[in-house]
Amino acid sequence: MMKRYYVGLMSGTSADAIDAVLVDFSTGTAIKQTLSHPYSQQISREIRALARPGTNEIERALSLDVLLGELFADTVQKLLHLAGVAANEVAAIGSHGQTIRHRPATINTAGFSWQVADPNIIAERTGITTIADFRRRDIAAGGQGAPLVPAFHQSVFQSAERHRVIVNIGGIANLTWLPIEGTVVGFDTGPGNTLMDAWIQQHQQRAYDAEGAWAISGKVNQPLLAELLADPFFMLPFPKSTGPEYFNLAWLEHKIHQHLLNPEDVQATLLALTSHSIAQAITTLAPSGPTDVFVCGGGSKNHALMKSLQRQLPDFSVSSTTMLGVDPMWVEALAFAWLAKQTMESKTGNLAAVTGAKGARVLGGIYPG
Repeated sequence: MMKRYYVGLMSGTSADAIDAVLVDFSTGTAIKQTLSHPYSQQISREIRALARPGTNEIERALSLDVLLGELFADTVQKLLHLAGVAANEVAAIGSHGQTIRHRPATINTAGFSWQVADPNIIAERTGITTIADFRRRDIAAGGQGAPLVPAFHQSVFQSAERHRVIVNIGGIANLTWLPIEGTVVGFDTGPGNTLMDAWIQQHQQRAYDAEGAWAISGKVNQPLLAELLADPFFMLPFPKSTGPEYFNLAWLEHKIHQHLLNPEDVQATLLALTSHSIAQAITTLAPSGPTDVFVCGGGSKNHALMKSLQRQLPDFSVSSTTMLGVDPMWVEALAFAWLAKQTMESKTGNLAAVTGAKGARVLGGIYPG
């Protein structure tokens, strides 16, 4: 039987769910089925806790590795059941896993990135060859291991008529600059939803600020916004990447300790931080000429954030990847299905200009089904 399908599994820095897509690449890039498997509050808390130093970390991380391996496998089985597709029709699963630590190299320290959700378990439970651990080969080649989706963005979204910027707003925001011709560039711009999510969880016990409604009720505090944007990360040249290990409540509270603000004003300022930092990154890259910005990830559903981003980029067209024929909520999972296909065909999956690696590399470990 021809194995025409690939599965992509993604759980990002928001640590809220496993996103799964079933893709048929034989006729372009056709999504056949999607499924989102929410994490329990307990699992989300444990993922976020492991992003920071704590007690008994190794045992907690390994236990989570096993637990998420089972959840990822179960998600694949449910996805295939919904699609009416047998496991022996799937060539491979591309599993990003769940990042619990991502720390780029510095002058004094080696870089590393660790994703859990044991691919051995996924392959064993599903019977499908699983590709995982995509980031560490790039790091071994001198790169940051992130972001990895720009190669996919280039393959699927690049235009010969207009410059394009693809912006993924998950927990962390990253962008890919797709010029009409020339070098593709991509990097993390800073916090996406992670600070807004953490702040509303702390003050209102809600997972996220639906459509930015709470942020709209507040007022941006300009002195605080300026202080947040003065963080050295925003001035770093690319390649660069980051995570909630850096941009978290401890980072925020250190910045706001001398400001007396209402919680809703802080939320409004955090939304402005995300839109300003993304817009600043885009305007440093984009030359004059027609340029379109397409947003994917959970941030694309935050109407207040999208409006703020458009205000910051008055000379650009800002919309979601729906305009390109791909639902913004499934772009990253789709990218890891594509990366699995690249690996199975012994093709490279990174862009050295994006990650800083010494060159293009075939990514990921292969765990036979």
